[in-house]
Amino acid sequence: MDTALAPLPNQALTPPPDGAVAEAPSAPSTTLARLAAMPAKSKAMLGAAAAGLIAVLVAIVLWNRPDDYKVLFANLSEKDGGAVVAQLSQMNVPYRFLEGGNAILVPAEKVHDVRLKLATAGLPKGSVIGFELMDNARFGQTQFQERLTFQRGLEGELTRSILALGSVEAVRVHLALPNQNGFFREQQKPSASILLTLHPGRTLDRSQIAGIVHLVSSSVPELNPKAVSVLDQTGALLSDPPDGSAQSLDEQQLKRVQQIEAIYLKRVTDILEPVVGRDNLRANVTAELDFSQSESTSEQFRPNQGPDAAAVRSQQSLESTNGINPMPSGVPGAATNQPPVPAAAPINGASQPLQGAQGGGAGGNQLRRENTTNYEVDKTVRVTRGATGTVKRLTAAVVVNHRTTTDPKGKTATVPLTQEELDKLTSLVQESIGFNKDRGDSVKLINAPFRVEPPKEEEDVPLWKQQEVRDLLQTGAVPLSLALVALIIVFGLVRPALKAARPPEPEPEAAPQLDAMLDEPVALPGDEALAALEGPKSIEKLEQARALARENPLVVANIVRGWISGEPA
Repeated sequence: MDTALAPLPNQALTPPPDGAVAEAPSAPSTTLARLAAMPAKSKAMLGAAAAGLIAVLVAIVLWNRPDDYKVLFANLSEKDGGAVVAQLSQMNVPYRFLEGGNAILVPAEKVHDVRLKLATAGLPKGSVIGFELMDNARFGQTQFQERLTFQRGLEGELTRSILALGSVEAVRVHLALPNQNGFFREQQKPSASILLTLHPGRTLDRSQIAGIVHLVSSSVPELNPKAVSVLDQTGALLSDPPDGSAQSLDEQQLKRVQQIEAIYLKRVTDILEPVVGRDNLRANVTAELDFSQSESTSEQFRPNQGPDAAAVRSQQSLESTNGINPMPSGVPGAATNQPPVPAAAPINGASQPLQGAQGGGAGGNQLRRENTTNYEVDKTVRVTRGATGTVKRLTAAVVVNHRTTTDPKGKTATVPLTQEELDKLTSLVQESIGFNKDRGDSVKLINAPFRVEPPKEEEDVPLWKQQEVRDLLQTGAVPLSLALVALIIVFGLVRPALKAARPPEPEPEAAPQLDAMLDEPVALPGDEALAALEGPKSIEKLEQARALARENPLVVANIVRGWISGEPA
């Protein structure tokens, strides 16, 4: 029918001029123009979305940014720490504590500035003062005050030196420096006491304590190392007592005992494991060591054995003659005219003066001889020092599991060892540790079944209760929340605002066939004329419209929509 594409009543299709194309309403060409043409509600939504996205980005950056805090002060007392924290709060400076509160942290860029400001305020007050006290000497101070200031400065310097040790948290040094007088015999010797506060879990070995004692004794004139006492925060005496009566073992001695016990235990396990099996043996070895120090000194004197074995140290000979002829004396006869007999004195005896008279004729001379000989006396000095750390006694305790047997049916059972087997194992243990009955060593080996504990069933912990999952959720909770907020902003505010700012799609141009069809305006007849209409003899135009609808249905749909809405095509 020719009226299939006719316009609605009261409407006429006016074709455009030849060569002209129907233009759609003009839309803003630039983004700013489209944003300016948006409604106020869309503009507000877009602004809120932009602000929200910026806030989310800033939060993510701040969350991922590592904390750059550095130590302001460390090892502060509770009083000084509280004063420093109060001052930081007044200065509006953020701060943090390390685990345990041993150090105060502030932002890295403010460390030096804050430290100088706190020093101006006199914080921390508990800092150690050394010989700086001598710089503030007052005019007119007495000799006692000057000596006391020197003592305080020396104590402060020693405190600083001891605090340099890594295990020492705090220290107090007390020096007793008596006032010296002019009498040397009546002078009193100085002494020192040191109180150490160690970090939790740390100790000082024997060499470190000796180093502290040597440091203090070398810093104070005429201070004997035995007069230096070192104590810890529990009141235990760390240094050796002055009388040397140390009863407990020191750290090195305990290590020596543990090493000896470990050596003997390894010997026992190495000799028994190949026989009974690794899991069928439990052993323990206890060693008693003798750390006592003994020293003996002996002197031996050996008498001289004859003149050849004697060593002459000095010899003196004295001989004198009296020239006065004495008067003849004695009983006349042959005995008086005999010469004097030579002296025969013993080697070890004292020399005796020899007197002889020689007379003849009318007179004689008096002769005197004296010999003194000193001999060396043999002397042997022997010093013996006993060795420390010798094994005094060994005790070994060994438990062996029952033997496991399997019968022909495949059933396993435990069987105790025979007495002969136990004796053999005991002999192996005795030989491995060097058993000495005279020393009091003891070895005990028994056979007993081992209790096998059933394997513990692993508890099925829900996924949301596992610590790893909870830590992961706590770590990722903030980033996930920020990402969720960003998605809500994008899809709830940004997307609707962008849809509102999008320009309308232009309508496609009419095809030439449709323009040809609509060259002449056609007026729809009234209802009364519809009955007189006749069908067209040629359906050429109808076929063209159908072909257009098949080839370009969008154009046909726009034409029909225009007819229905009353807008011109």
